[in-house]
Amino acid sequence: MTFYVENETDKELPFDIEEVAKIVIEEALDSENCPYEVIVDVTLTDNDGIHLMNKEFRNIDRPTDVLSFPNVDYSEPADFEGIEEMIEDYFDPESGELCLGDIVISIDKVYEQAEEFGHSPKREYAFLIAHSMLHLLGYDHMEPEEAKVMESKQENILAKVGITRND
Repeated sequence: MTFYVENETDKELPFDIEEVAKIVIEEALDSENCPYEVIVDVTLTDNDGIHLMNKEFRNIDRPTDVLSFPNVDYSEPADFEGIEEMIEDYFDPESGELCLGDIVISIDKVYEQAEEFGHSPKREYAFLIAHSMLHLLGYDHMEPEEAKVMESKQENILAKVGITRND
């Protein structure tokens, strides 16, 4: 797996952002039985930065906590069957890795939501990575049943990596 974490702000989080991203990304991939090595890019920004992206890409004129930019079109969530037929679109020609997509997280929202929900910034960051990874794997939460599936999968990922609400 190749992943990049880039912090575009001067704000910091009080833990190793790369280590936490790595364990959550790996667990999300394992839990969905991803058969490929993947590339994932994580960008950390602030509320102003994510606000601009949210407006540009979703026509929503406010900051949000996380944006997901999936690269793969799945027939069903995490259905990797037939994906190799789109090798030019989905796989890095040099490494052969599946280019899963990009995650953008607002550090401001990590702190705000950690305080709001009464857990640590580490737990909030890990949750946002897990949530976004599920989007990159084809899951959504527009319908109540879809939301239940995502919520369950997010909690399972975090439990398996040992990052709980008490962290």
